[in-house]
Amino acid sequence: QLQLVESGGGLVQPGGSLRLSCAAAGFTSDHYALAWYRQAPGKEREGVSCISGSGSNTNYADSVKGRFTISRDSAKTTLYLQMDSLKPEDTAVYYCAARSYFVTTWCPMNERMDYWGKGTLVNVSS
Repeated sequence: QLQLVESGGGLVQPGGSLRLSCAAAGFTSDHYALAWYRQAPGKEREGVSCISGSGSNTNYADSVKGRFTISRDSAKTTLYLQMDSLKPEDTAVYYCAARSYFVTTWCPMNERMDYWGKGTLVNVSS
């Protein structure tokens, strides 16, 4: 069964760090690209970072570049988002998403995704 389950969200002070995890059951094929999205209160959902099915390509939104790092474990069962130097504007619900695609090096940023998790809340506040 294809399922995405996020964890690791919480309250953190500005400048702090969090690592989000996404248990990605059934998405081990190289033809599944994965991504992190987020939605802040009153704003549209936006792409944060993506990783290609092969793991060879990653991409980041300009707002998080240099602060966030996306990765997968070697078994491709878990997706991570390491978030450092957090800012209040990073406060949002963070979603894990997946999409099947024939190109294994494709990295979907702000694209239509086929599968979504339920999200985990990240609150950056002092």
